[in-house]
Amino acid sequence: MDEAWRPLFNGHDLTGWKMAGPGEFKIEDGHLVTHGGMGLLWHTGAPLGDCEIKVVYKTDRPNDNSGVFIRIDGPPKDPWFAVHHGYEVQIDDSGDDAHRTGSLYSLTSVKAKVAAEPGGYRTLLIRLEGDNTKVWLNETLLTDYTEGDPVPERTKPYEPERGKRPAAGYIGLQNHDDASRVRFKEVSVRPLENDSRPPYPSHRSHRSHESFTVKA
Repeated sequence: MDEAWRPLFNGHDLTGWKMAGPGEFKIEDGHLVTHGGMGLLWHTGAPLGDCEIKVVYKTDRPNDNSGVFIRIDGPPKDPWFAVHHGYEVQIDDSGDDAHRTGSLYSLTSVKAKVAAEPGGYRTLLIRLEGDNTKVWLNETLLTDYTEGDPVPERTKPYEPERGKRPAAGYIGLQNHDDASRVRFKEVSVRPLENDSRPPYPSHRSHRSHESFTVKA
């Protein structure tokens, strides 16, 4: 692993993580594995902003349901707090463009489709830069959203409430239901460098940033 990346999951136990809501995450062969739900395993360290978050995972089926929550506005007491006070980077790949892998669930439509390969690892790269959120899946840019961009009307009670999220917030992993098994191999974070080192060369910018810290 690049020395700049700091793992939030140590591959052995749930140190630094806390469960909210039903179900659980089990450690199986060095992976965080979803069981039951709907719940949220959230990282108890410092809120994250101006950083890149890397999540490596695999599913058994395209409709195995989970998500990576970002910009959660405070420690979540239950999973619905994260839904309505953060953004969910969707993992379920069976929905429409606003409800499939790489979207901010029900808020943005993906810019491209990356073929699902159940059983193989996929890499989400989430870049938080001020009020901007970008999401890549296997090096393909799927989401580029800035606070204030237009979003669809909320039409279902389980969709997130609309509104601004913080520049820095907590992150979490969703265990959606007992029929879904999502296996997370890596959850890591790195700060943006002074030259805003991009995850992939075609997306370079030149904004400077202050550093941040992540507690164990």
